[in-house]
Amino acid sequence: MTGSKLGKIAWVDLTVENADQVRDFYQAVAGWSPQPVEMDGYADYTMLTGAGEAAAGVCHARGVNAAMPPQWMVYISVADLDESLAACQRLGGQVVVPIRGEAGSRFAVIQDPAGAVCALYEQRDQ
Repeated sequence: MTGSKLGKIAWVDLTVENADQVRDFYQAVAGWSPQPVEMDGYADYTMLTGAGEAAAGVCHARGVNAAMPPQWMVYISVADLDESLAACQRLGGQVVVPIRGEAGSRFAVIQDPAGAVCALYEQRDQ
């Protein structure tokens, strides 16, 4: 990830029990079109703008996403996820969902000292 992307919101998604209903809701309310993303026996959704650009995700709260809080989650890009998580805990925050991801990218969900949550996202160069 280039330096110009660091510290910015890299993605936003919503993880809920009733993802199909919520997908339809945002399709009608925001004008987004769902693009299925195959998971393990079901589909989550990348929601596309009218121009076909990815706008957000709507995900089922199951499998690897079962522990995600049911709210719009912002993913903030960081240079070093381990370092950012250590700083979070040192400064009174906590890790809500531990590090997940694969070779090229990883993320974790944190809660700040005020109780707000967000995800920290690290994109590693291949």
